[in-house]
Amino acid sequence: MSQFESLVFTNLLFVATHLAMSHPLREPMVGMLGERGFLGVYSLISLALLAWIVHLFPLAQSTWMAWQSNDALWGAASVLTVVAMALLLGSLRGNPALPQTGTQVAANAQSQGVYAVTRHPMMWAFALWALSHILVWPSPRTVVTAGAMGFLALVGARLQDVKKRALVGEAWVAWEARTSYWPRLAGLGQIGLGLWLAALAAWLAATWGHRWLAGIPAGLFRWMG
Repeated sequence: MSQFESLVFTNLLFVATHLAMSHPLREPMVGMLGERGFLGVYSLISLALLAWIVHLFPLAQSTWMAWQSNDALWGAASVLTVVAMALLLGSLRGNPALPQTGTQVAANAQSQGVYAVTRHPMMWAFALWALSHILVWPSPRTVVTAGAMGFLALVGARLQDVKKRALVGEAWVAWEARTSYWPRLAGLGQIGLGLWLAALAAWLAATWGHRWLAGIPAGLFRWMG
């Protein structure tokens, strides 16, 4: 098996195990291991597979690209990743979709801020991150790895709705009625200035570190030399 084939297989395994343990296997595993034991096994498997993906990614190099990158695509990716950072940071407060949140949290949740954009801001942040990487670096290893992560985020969000309806009931149904799975561009205007500034600062830090972690300058640093 080539390094690229190994990367494909590990990404598929990461997606499959994540979805399986989050949904059909969760209840029997919790029954066998307890909640803490389940979380330990879940984390161990997920982190081990993710670490192997990180190991394989630089080894699965290819000179083939689906299209040629350019400044316009880098600019679009920069905008997408700033928005992704705002969604990610905003999702850390008042998010009914986080594990261990119950009926009261969903009943009291307000469709404002990032939740005016989507009820799954964290998952869409990961999906936008994945899309931005495919836009600017459409190599086979990037398409496979970023595509797997984006697929997992968006399918996982859909399945999360199903699970939350069963666990939370009418409060989640009402939350779905107040919000949208698909991002609403008009909702971006409801993200406060403070969160946008925090997102921009985090984005600048992340893109500055991109050169050292990935060997490729990103964001504004691509044009700053």
